[in-house]
Amino acid sequence: MIAAILILFCCVFLPLIPSAYLSADPVGTVAPPPASLTDNEDTRKLLEQTLSSAEIEKEIARISSEQEALENKVAGLETQAAEQKSAIAAQQERAGAIIRSYYMGDRDGLLEAFLSAKSISRVLVLWDYYEIIIGRDRDILSQYEKQYKSLKATLQAAKRSSQELATLKSTLEEQKIRVTALHKEIEGGIRGSSDPESMNALLKEFSLYWENIGLHEVKTYFKALASAMKNLPDFVQNREGLLTRQGMTYQLSLKEEDLNDFLQSQNKLFTDFAFHFNEGSVTASGKSGKLSLALTGHYTIQNEPVNAMLFHVDKIVFNGLELPDTTNQALEKEFDLGFYPAKIISFLRATEVDSKDGLLQVKLAVSF
Repeated sequence: MIAAILILFCCVFLPLIPSAYLSADPVGTVAPPPASLTDNEDTRKLLEQTLSSAEIEKEIARISSEQEALENKVAGLETQAAEQKSAIAAQQERAGAIIRSYYMGDRDGLLEAFLSAKSISRVLVLWDYYEIIIGRDRDILSQYEKQYKSLKATLQAAKRSSQELATLKSTLEEQKIRVTALHKEIEGGIRGSSDPESMNALLKEFSLYWENIGLHEVKTYFKALASAMKNLPDFVQNREGLLTRQGMTYQLSLKEEDLNDFLQSQNKLFTDFAFHFNEGSVTASGKSGKLSLALTGHYTIQNEPVNAMLFHVDKIVFNGLELPDTTNQALEKEFDLGFYPAKIISFLRATEVDSKDGLLQVKLAVSF
């Protein structure tokens, strides 16, 4: 009886599987592939190809949806342009007749009659008549100008959308070719493995792990980084020595130690996560239990639509596996890791950015 009670107690109150996720909110019980498998070059390549295949298929679905929306937009704009052309035709003829009348001197008689009037009352009558005719001509020409500008804008929008659609279709075809080639490589890799059945099961399990846990973990970090970066301008203002002035220019000198202190103060996720400033690049890495994340990127200056120092994701390695470029681009688009100087002082704009030897330096100019 005592033994049975002890067994029941252990089953109920003791965890069966230890959790080891980067975030504090695990979303599943699917385990990552063992480190011994990712250390094997052939297996690691197959896992990366499987990951790339899954992410590219997502990109294909996204592009297909965007393509459909653009096709509808182009069709709508073309219909709108055709309707505007039809509506403007009659107005164009009237406007042309008015312009010809001025060019041929048909309106000169009105002006001559006005100038040759013998009395004030005659002048006033002719003036009113002249104003009515000229005002009507002006209204017709003004209305035609508005319709013409509207038609021109519609045609330009249709042209831009058509060009976007052509680019999108080309990108879609490239991604389809890419994913087809990946599928062939994966199938060949499975057949060439020592145990095709086990390898196929491993790849399926890994796909399930990535969809349920892996992508969630990566996004958790990017979301936390994006949230923290919004508060970086306040940190720069309040941290003595980071921002210095030289005449009409400023310089922001951010040490990696300062950035890491700031991030750790923003979110406990960054306790085991650190940024490093290298020659022309920025790296960040973190590890918790059996899960690890490392990313590499660089900053560029953007002036339009607003001045900003944007972070571009060059490479992400999750649990030893490099993520595909489509995932990097999607994460960069979804999470803004940029820095906006105007949030420090409204009239500041970034002109240069450079990173090396543990230091990120940004040159700032005054712009009113």
